[in-house]
Amino acid sequence: MLGSPVLGATGASQTKNLPTCYEEWESEAKRMLTPDQFSFLHAGAGCASTTRANEESFYRWRLVPRVLRNVEKRDLSISLFGVNYRVPFMLAPVGSQKTIHAEGELASARAATKSKVPFILSTASSFSIEDVATVMGSSPRWFQLYPTSDNEIFKSFVGRAESSGYSAIVLTVDRAAEYPRYGLGEGHKSMGTANYYSDPSFNVKLQKSRNGESEETARSELLKSVSRTSKFSWEDVERLRKYSRLPVLLKGILHPMDAELAMEHGADGIIVSNHGGRRLEGEVAALDVLSDIAKVIDGRIPILMDSGIRGGVDVIKALALGADAILIGHLYAYALAVAGERGVAEAILNLTREVDSALAICGCSSIDQLDQSFLREDIVG
Repeated sequence: MLGSPVLGATGASQTKNLPTCYEEWESEAKRMLTPDQFSFLHAGAGCASTTRANEESFYRWRLVPRVLRNVEKRDLSISLFGVNYRVPFMLAPVGSQKTIHAEGELASARAATKSKVPFILSTASSFSIEDVATVMGSSPRWFQLYPTSDNEIFKSFVGRAESSGYSAIVLTVDRAAEYPRYGLGEGHKSMGTANYYSDPSFNVKLQKSRNGESEETARSELLKSVSRTSKFSWEDVERLRKYSRLPVLLKGILHPMDAELAMEHGADGIIVSNHGGRRLEGEVAALDVLSDIAKVIDGRIPILMDSGIRGGVDVIKALALGADAILIGHLYAYALAVAGERGVAEAILNLTREVDSALAICGCSSIDQLDQSFLREDIVG
């Protein structure tokens, strides 16, 4: 167990052993953060029933291992869009990371780089597209894009990501409106504006729209204006395809019919997700629709999945139900809050060990050997 000094959210240096599992990271983050900071990470939509549904869905599926199969040599790697990755998971887009740690996305990106795990940068990040690209060098990174009502800013974000070495665009499509997250403070919003305030198109519009207002007021009003996404439609997905040569994945797919439409409108991949339970009260658990969506996709495009992943066994279950790769969010965000870059790297290392061990105990030597025959749904009641 490591015990070197770590820098937490408050900036205080502490010497202690780091947590090893999800529950310990969450508990330690809650202890170290202010109530508002922890709520930013932890709060689910409404009364968090969707968050609970995500967790319960993983508990329902039980692993059924095979034995006496030679698994001495194991391969955790996957391939997406012609690129090989050493593990079947990547770091999901988590916005406003400076809310929970002074180095925010820069610390997460450095940990991902050193761990050779892809990092997905959020539109609502505390550091710009270019800042994160600088610390990552040639390491794999994707850019998560929120739809915007302003075509020029939308196009500018895509161009900046492409010219900064991001190798895929993740378009979040489940944000037609904001559902209340009770107990959530407002401080995080000011920590997630770096990509807007550093954008040339945004700043041109800012100067045109000031009308004697203060810079801060004008920025806030313009940000509200361009962030409206309720009119965004399938035709806008096709518009994005015209703007970029990069693979485009749609994040927030839960209905099999939408999975079919995603392919019809040119998506290169989809991410089955309910935003970690943060988007809508009473929503279906992402895992519960994964196998149905996998049947519709039928191997034609990659399926990624997030929402409810707490450890290596959960990764294995989701892969067995049809996902090609997994995104982790809360796990590394709690680790970032607790110990910055070192915490994220430790969480990645532990998760990799868990996936490797679970794969071997299930009787598989590679990720592509997993399928639903390794699972049993434990129906209760």
